Amino acid sequence: MLQELGIRAKAVELQVALLNCEEKNRGLCSAAAALLEQAEEILKANQIDLEKAKENGMRPALLDRLTLSKERIKGMAEGLRQVADLEDPIGEVTGMKLRPNGLRIGQRRVPLGVIGIIYEARPNVTADAFALCFKSGNVCILKGGSDAIYSNQKIVAIIREALKKEQLPEDALLFIDDTNRKTTQEFMKMNSYVDVLIPRGSAGLIQTVVEQSTIPVIETGTGNCHIFVEDSADFEMALEIIDNAKTQRIGVCNTCESLVVSAKIADEFLPLLKERLDQKQVEIRGDERARKILPSITAATQEDWGMEYLDYILSLKIVDSFEEAVLHINRYHTKHSDAIITQDYRCAERFLNEIDAAAVYVNASTRFTDGVEFGFGAEIGISTQKLHARGPMGLRELTTLKYVIYGNGQIRK
Repeated sequence: MLQELGIRAKAVELQVALLNCEEKNRGLCSAAAALLEQAEEILKANQIDLEKAKENGMRPALLDRLTLSKERIKGMAEGLRQVADLEDPIGEVTGMKLRPNGLRIGQRRVPLGVIGIIYEARPNVTADAFALCFKSGNVCILKGGSDAIYSNQKIVAIIREALKKEQLPEDALLFIDDTNRKTTQEFMKMNSYVDVLIPRGSAGLIQTVVEQSTIPVIETGTGNCHIFVEDSADFEMALEIIDNAKTQRIGVCNTCESLVVSAKIADEFLPLLKERLDQKQVEIRGDERARKILPSITAATQEDWGMEYLDYILSLKIVDSFEEAVLHINRYHTKHSDAIITQDYRCAERFLNEIDAAAVYVNASTRFTDGVEFGFGAEIGISTQKLHARGPMGLRELTTLKYVIYGNGQIRK
């Protein structure tokens, strides 16, 4: 079955790559309309997934990721339309230079080819992945998790039918129905058919793909995001940002999981923090110094410093200096998103320069690390590696460059 999907993907690869912007936008808008028209069918399929997930004891944060609603389906459709409105990167020519021998050498932006995406219980990824891959001229083969199988199957069927209706290649979107783990392992070895593999999900899934894939991997990381409350921080601003970053949506990778607070302000700030977070039933796990100020909080273990909770839990570390804060964050974070709350310009600039993360914030919530918020329309994932993309991956990150050379009969001597 997998080989057949690979053959089908390669058969339409060139056709999809050569679609013009108007054709791609038409397909995206048609798919968006179809998702809205058949929202009830999607919700019925999603309800089956939810019932099974609850029977299996899925955690609330993951249930939230799995759950679709009319509003979320509207958001999926809007994401497709936003991608349609974005500038098409394909065909852009950059750096054309004239050589002494008369050759003109430049670079042209082209699709990656066939993109494989392995992801877990997030059916909205199905629409986002299709939109970005299709607009950037790529074919995508999706391998969703068993928890969202019915939702994903319905979304894929609706999008493929919309493409067919517009006389566009429906095999631009292919889906692996088999949820067997062995199938996933086989998929990771399909380097004859798939040009790049992108995992989205738990740390375990991502690590497995990185270690076992024979296909080049773009690693999208888990999110142990930190916020550092520096000496000069405005307390009200800090409380607002921490509350938002921790509780606005707990089951996503840009949620704040770890807090670092300067010892100079800890006595005054921590009681205010606890009072604020108690309103949202957030459990604080603090170091020994934090527990002297807040005796009722849970004692943090070594494992807490590097934990992505995806729950109403926050680790808390008190530090004596800016340098100690940077060392702690760079040691335990996942290089996703980190923020500083400060009124000190020098500290802000140092934080931006010294924190090794895909997104680094000054006086803002880490929840903004998102393709929509960055103006990309949607995202294929948040890359925490340094090659070939970093941060939210939009259209441009799903392309590569090839050299184009114009001559008039030159030969090399």
